[in-house]
Amino acid sequence: MSTLILLRRVRVENANAIAGVTWGFPAITHFLGFTHALSRRLSETEGLTLDGCAVISHEHQLHAHSSGRDYQFALTRNPLTREGKTASFNEEGRMHMTVSLLLECHGEIPNGEYGQRALSELLMKLCPTLRLAGGIIVSIQEISVMDAPADDRDMARLQWRLMPGFVLRDRSAWLTEHHQSLREQDPDATLLDAWLDFAALKMAAETPEEGEIKEGDPASWHYVPKPQPGYLVPLMTGYQRISPLYAPGVVANTRDAQTPFAFTEAVYGIGEWCGLHRISSLEEIFWRYRTTETGYYCQGANAPLAAGL
Repeated sequence: MSTLILLRRVRVENANAIAGVTWGFPAITHFLGFTHALSRRLSETEGLTLDGCAVISHEHQLHAHSSGRDYQFALTRNPLTREGKTASFNEEGRMHMTVSLLLECHGEIPNGEYGQRALSELLMKLCPTLRLAGGIIVSIQEISVMDAPADDRDMARLQWRLMPGFVLRDRSAWLTEHHQSLREQDPDATLLDAWLDFAALKMAAETPEEGEIKEGDPASWHYVPKPQPGYLVPLMTGYQRISPLYAPGVVANTRDAQTPFAFTEAVYGIGEWCGLHRISSLEEIFWRYRTTETGYYCQGANAPLAAGL
C-alpha cells in the first residue's frame, strides 16, 4: 500500500438504503462499485488503479417514519398515467449520508507533492460526476492524496482527520466460527441459522429451576445477546451465480446482448461499526473484491474464503 486517496466528508443525497433483504445503509458493493468506476477513469487518463476502499460514516438520515414499532419508507408520489390512474412503482428506500472514503491507489504519481496536488484537483472535478450508492454527490469537503502512514504518529493524524466517525469492517469470520459451533450442537444447523443469530433481535423465556410449569403462568423474557460483542450489522457483500453461464443473446431482454449472462442472487455477511480510535492498522478496515468462477464478493482482511450466505 503506497498511496492513499482520502475523500473527506462526502455529502450524498437520495442514496439507496435497501440492500437485498437488509436496509438502513447502502451495501458495501455500492462503495466498491464507486471505487471501480473511479479507477476506470483514472486508468485511462493517469495510468492509476484503485483497489481497496474503507468506509467511514459521519452522519446519515433515513427517509423513513415510524408509528411506534414498525418503520415505513417515505415514498414519492409518481405521476399519473395517461388514463389518470396511479402508476405502479417499486418501493424505494432513500437516505442522505455523509461519509469519508479511503481509497488504495496503485501506480506512479509523478512530480511528488505537485503531482499529488494535481490529482486531488482532478478528483475534485471528477467525483461529483459519478453516483455513489445511487445518490447524488452534492459536496466534498476535501480530497487528499498522501503516502500511507509510516508509523503510529502518522496513523493517529489520519484518524484525527476522520473523527468523529464510525468505520465499517468485515466480521464474516465470526459468522463461519459461529456456524461451526452450531453444527457441534445441531448437525442440521445451516449458515442461515448462524446469520440470523447476528441479524435478528431474539428473546427467550427463562425456565424456572424448581417447580413445574403450568399453562397460564407468566413467563420471564430476556434478551438473547449476539454471538459476539460490538455493533454488528447484517451486510450484503456480493453476488453469486445460480444458473449456467449463457451465451450472448440466448436470454431475452438482457441489458447487453453482446455479453454472456447468468442469473445471480445476493450474498450476505456480517459487519461491525466501530470507532476510529479502535483501529490500529488500515489493513483491517479495507474492503476488496474477491472473484471466483461463480461470483464476486466484497471482503475485508483475513476473511475466510467460505464466508457469506
